[in-house]
Amino acid sequence: MRLLGNILWLILGGLFLAASWAVIGVVLCVTIIGIPFGIQSFKMAKLALWPFGSQIRSL
Repeated sequence: MRLLGNILWLILGGLFLAASWAVIGVVLCVTIIGIPFGIQSFKMAKLALWPFGSQIRSL
């Protein structure tokens, strides 16, 4: 069921959302101050690609 949900999510806009987060991450990594935020943006892009079955851990 997770695979079906992920495929449906990608088709209905998840791919656009992940690409947007990745572009934001690249823009933020241009400056030294934005690097930590850029790294978190890449993590959000990964989560936007495969949201079903992923876990978020708080450290």
